[in-house]
Amino acid sequence: MLELKSIDAGYGSFQALFDVSLDVKAGEAVGVIGPNGAGKTTLMRLISGLIRPLKGRIAMEGTDVGATPPHRIVSLGIAHVPENRRLFPRLTVSDNLKMGAYMQGARAKYAERLEFVFDLFPRMKERRNQMAGTMSGGEQQMCAIGRALMSNPKLLLLDEPSAGLAPVVVQQVFELVKRIRASGLTVLIVEQNVQQVLRVVDRAYLLEAGSIRAAGTAAELAASDTIKQAYLGV
Repeated sequence: MLELKSIDAGYGSFQALFDVSLDVKAGEAVGVIGPNGAGKTTLMRLISGLIRPLKGRIAMEGTDVGATPPHRIVSLGIAHVPENRRLFPRLTVSDNLKMGAYMQGARAKYAERLEFVFDLFPRMKERRNQMAGTMSGGEQQMCAIGRALMSNPKLLLLDEPSAGLAPVVVQQVFELVKRIRASGLTVLIVEQNVQQVLRVVDRAYLLEAGSIRAAGTAAELAASDTIKQAYLGV
């Protein structure tokens, strides 16, 4: 479904990614793990078209993402849940969800998608008339994921979904990821919480200092001595 080949990327004179290649197959959940500053958010911004690669190619079902105008990338079936959620705090939950269905194809299925999101996140139905900025961090994360799902995506990008949340809420967020996977959606998730993310993905890549250092199934990486020592505290 998604393929990155030999990607270099950065900001101005600063290079953040070096010769990065990875792929995500339809129906998979794939993780990108690594420390803060490794380039994980840059990777997500590339896939959703917020920045362009310096070198290499990104393809979504064969379509060149780099040659697609940023505002059209969502129509390829890519939905991005950014780090720190980026909701419209002074709009209601309902209005935030409506913003996720602005593409013409999504508008036609608005009622159907809203029902899907409310079934997935009953709390959002309860809070639908509440200002998004007044909710808890976990509820805001639900709303941000729900907003992305309103576009009826094929691929959901989750950027650090556990960031800034209490441990008990982090557990809830990863349970939500499991439920999203069960609906058949393909997921690419970048996350510092290595232990939690390896429990919900099929495969993962280790990104350090802008380069892929390891790749394998979630079980293989969880059993790796390098991963255990550096990220799992074992």
